[in-house]
Amino acid sequence: MGQLYSTFYETFRLDIYAGVFEVLWFFAPVWVPLTLSVIFLQLWLTYRRSDYILKQGFSILEIKLPREIDKSPAAMEIFFSQLYQTGAATELETYFDGKVRPWFSFELVSLEGKVKFFIWTHAKWKDFVEAQLYAQYPTIELHEVPDYTTMVHHDLDKWSMWITYFMLEKPDPYPIKTYVDYGLDKDPKEEHKVEPMSSVIEYLGSLKKGEYAWIQILIQAHKKEKFKDGRILGKEDWRKAGLDLIEKIKSEGIEEVKDPEGKIIGKFTNLTSGQQDAIKAIERSLDKYPFEVAIRGAYIAKNEAFRPISINGLIGSFRQYSSVGLNGFKLGSFTDFDYPWQDFKRKRRNNLEKTMLEAYKRRSYFQPPFKNYLSRPGKPFILTTEELATIYHMPGGVVQTPTFDRIASKKSEAPANLPI
Repeated sequence: MGQLYSTFYETFRLDIYAGVFEVLWFFAPVWVPLTLSVIFLQLWLTYRRSDYILKQGFSILEIKLPREIDKSPAAMEIFFSQLYQTGAATELETYFDGKVRPWFSFELVSLEGKVKFFIWTHAKWKDFVEAQLYAQYPTIELHEVPDYTTMVHHDLDKWSMWITYFMLEKPDPYPIKTYVDYGLDKDPKEEHKVEPMSSVIEYLGSLKKGEYAWIQILIQAHKKEKFKDGRILGKEDWRKAGLDLIEKIKSEGIEEVKDPEGKIIGKFTNLTSGQQDAIKAIERSLDKYPFEVAIRGAYIAKNEAFRPISINGLIGSFRQYSSVGLNGFKLGSFTDFDYPWQDFKRKRRNNLEKTMLEAYKRRSYFQPPFKNYLSRPGKPFILTTEELATIYHMPGGVVQTPTFDRIASKKSEAPANLPI
């Protein structure tokens, strides 16, 4: 009986395979050209976009802060709003010129404990970035500087490194804890401020000689994409997901009223305070400009200076932006660290570290050669201008880290009544 069943099963399975093959063969004149066309189009776009990006050039600006900054992160939110550049392009510019939306990288860096603020931008956007940042922070100084990442090369005999991506804990429409939640939108007195960036700055300032930490916040304006943007299947605006989430939360708060026989005679909405707060936060978030974002973190140290505890500090550097009822950051993909004497393990992670380091140096994520590389779930997440201004802004004097360089004197305008 068992042999008969086995023979019947094998025959049945072969019949299915044969049928599938016949269908595929019959429709081959349709699906083969379509499949090859899609593959060719993707390869062509990669080639044209790589060429376009290579021709753009880049610039790195270091931000030097004065000892006193009396502006709230709202000023930085206005700056980010100006960077919402969707890069409108025609089909010709997309498919033949390789034009892509501009992206920017905002970086918090520790060079052996010296805390630095950098902005990476394509060369043609340099003057625009400077003008918009000076418009909000006229007392800062911006200097074009060499790329600090060139000092590090992937050499396992000299350097130990751990590189990671950060990702959101919940769906994109849930906002993180922002400067508004910390009360910084009200410009409180300096002694009463709770500065959310102080934790990451203190961590960066705590590193010792031979230790380096890099945090890279890559942003690109988010928009609905169609075929003319290089998307074959298209991409929806994130606001639809936000509105759907609001409706889902509301539906969870609906309670039914039943008569003594168990028949439903009515319904009413009874949202908890947490659900109400979530809806308000999502609605406020949907009113802001959205950006596609990727966040990388890297701890790099000379082998003799490596300290495992410094990795823990990097992991926790975004914890203050988490909210139990809303959203927060968690660890995404990362390279495993193995101690220098574990040579057999170090060789296995060699290629991964080398590639992630190269992706960081190129500031590549939204486009080739490292598009969506290693991030989960394989695409950028969404942060609004308010959220970006929370994790990257010009902190005031409440941050007193000794290794955080500030401009010695405050710039001011000359009196208008000076004699000529």
